[in-house]
Amino acid sequence: MMRSHFTSRLALLVLAAGLSSQPAVRAEDGTSASLTAISPIFGQLVAFSQPSDFVVANEKADGSRYIREAVPKGETVDDWSQMITVTGAKELALNRNVTTIQVASTIANGFQKRCPKSFAATSFGNMDIDGYRAFAVVAGCGSVDTGNGKHAETALILAIQGGGDFYTLQWAERAAAADKPPEVEAPVWKERLERLGPIRLCPIVAGEGPPYPSCTERK
Repeated sequence: MMRSHFTSRLALLVLAAGLSSQPAVRAEDGTSASLTAISPIFGQLVAFSQPSDFVVANEKADGSRYIREAVPKGETVDDWSQMITVTGAKELALNRNVTTIQVASTIANGFQKRCPKSFAATSFGNMDIDGYRAFAVVAGCGSVDTGNGKHAETALILAIQGGGDFYTLQWAERAAAADKPPEVEAPVWKERLERLGPIRLCPIVAGEGPPYPSCTERK
């Protein structure tokens, strides 16, 4: 399907009409500066914090689906060490048979199928993201071949059930391949989840354009 990490290839999610960003802010703990990435995605604005050293490497809309992939500067969608992916599916949240657990699990199961002998996962469970139902899981492979040689790959997968659409945020990382499952260190991935925050889903205001103050300046 797509050429970067297989998590984004299995996701069914996100359509953005345009992307805006706010000034970078350095975290108090010394981690890299971040900026607010915000897009009108189908029925809502979706905003989150993205490290400022990441740049958009791929953005594609296909009917009711959208995907946007950002990688560290100097890397590509074919050769990367980390990737932050936003995805979504129009009106999928209106289907009562689809849940946040199912969406996140579908992506995690993609890992397991690719590396049944070196698969590892841990769940962060149900959570509230800006008043919307969400579910987070971390899944990884000790060794997987995505076309550029074997490597380990682990990803945080956050599925959010919006007002009418489904969204996911994914933060993936690659490392040297190993014959055993990767060590999924929950504190590390929880910290990355926190770095993506605040994650906001806001109404689209008619006539308002970037930087979408109704959302970014909301208290």
